[in-house]
Amino acid sequence: MFRPDPKQMGVACDMRAALASLGDGSDTPGQFLVKQGLTPDAACHDFAYAHAGIPAQPRAGSEPAVLYQQDEGPDLLLGLYGCERRLRRWIPGLPPGGWCEIADDLGPITTRLMPFAHESWRDVALTRLPFPKITTRDAGPYVTMGFVMTGRTGRNLAISAHRMLVLDDTRLGISMLSSRALRAQAQAAWDAGRDLPVTINIGVPPAVAIASATPTAHLPARFDKLTLAGALAGAPIDITDHPAPSLAQSEIVLHGHLTRQTCDETLGDRPLGVTMPEFLGYDGHASAPLQVIEVTAITQRPGAVLQSTLGPGREQSAILGLGGALTVALAQPKATPLRDLRYAPSGGGMLLLYASLAAGASGDCDLEALTRDIMRIMPFTKTVIYVDEDIDLYCDQDVLWAMITRCTLARSTHAIDDLPPLRMDPSQTEPWEQASGCAPGRCYIDATVPKGVESSAYRSL
Repeated sequence: MFRPDPKQMGVACDMRAALASLGDGSDTPGQFLVKQGLTPDAACHDFAYAHAGIPAQPRAGSEPAVLYQQDEGPDLLLGLYGCERRLRRWIPGLPPGGWCEIADDLGPITTRLMPFAHESWRDVALTRLPFPKITTRDAGPYVTMGFVMTGRTGRNLAISAHRMLVLDDTRLGISMLSSRALRAQAQAAWDAGRDLPVTINIGVPPAVAIASATPTAHLPARFDKLTLAGALAGAPIDITDHPAPSLAQSEIVLHGHLTRQTCDETLGDRPLGVTMPEFLGYDGHASAPLQVIEVTAITQRPGAVLQSTLGPGREQSAILGLGGALTVALAQPKATPLRDLRYAPSGGGMLLLYASLAAGASGDCDLEALTRDIMRIMPFTKTVIYVDEDIDLYCDQDVLWAMITRCTLARSTHAIDDLPPLRMDPSQTEPWEQASGCAPGRCYIDATVPKGVESSAYRSL
């Protein structure tokens, strides 16, 4: 693989430069590994059991970036974003302190059109790319770090991440929730009698990966996801418009059309059922049919690598968690009592939010109203734990210490029972309710020091 000088390239704007920064001696030893002799499926198994963290495996700490060299074609990269602190260091637009410093300081930076510089494959052959099956139960090999772009250069460009099942050499099955903007765009194209042109970008800039994890509906009007990515990077995100809009710094781009065709989420004569492990660490389940993407061309950077991720694990949680915290921060008013935010890996980067408050704020604001607003902005939020500013949100043990010594859980846990259940969480499903007798719900925990007793709750050291 071609390795650029990270000092001469913006790591926020180029995944390859971010990877190179791990090998130049400037980062923690052991955060970048190279392994040989493992097929894509075997590589996923190796990463899952040797390196993956919560919730994939009961292992604390960050995941390394591991490059699995392949005998032919692109190498396979896993774990690059498996450390929140590492990922944050690559993004100059993120505040060094608390998240909520960002709300008024971040301004959009428009994309920059660049010449097309990818190599074009002679034949379309998706099976020549090292897409892995994460478990032997999976419906098949999946594209797990594919960012779908559609629209016209200069306006209405949209980008979002989706899981895609490799059906054969020229077709993918894509999973799209009915609420996703991509489905609305596809439906508009189908209603007009045409397919929707798309590109699937693999190995995207780190700033794009984070921006893509933000829900468009709750971004401030001044942003779309690509101008937000530019703001995070402190520089324009480079795009190209040949033969359709794509990210110029993507390692690999699949060009094609999102069609009206559908398919079951399974391959061959395998029964419907398990799709792939989901972000909470449990098996996913096939439900609605997948929409079919017809791939018409494949292009790549010279010496490209194929980036992938486990469904669960620290890497997926870091991307989702940073995107979620960014969304909540951008939606806050200037007078917010929030000081910092972190969606924890143990909630898959979505269900569990740690939130620090300004001193004494918990006694002056309506925490239930604040929690409901957060859950409106990020609907997958199940539990919010409020702590004081002296608690390190990136240390789960510190948050647990606050929960144990700064509140009485039976009195400081407040239920919110009128929001829809989160069915990807096993404890919120109907069978679980019937077996346990507990109806699904959400909650917040006030683990902050009350006014008037601050002197009894400061750290000794």
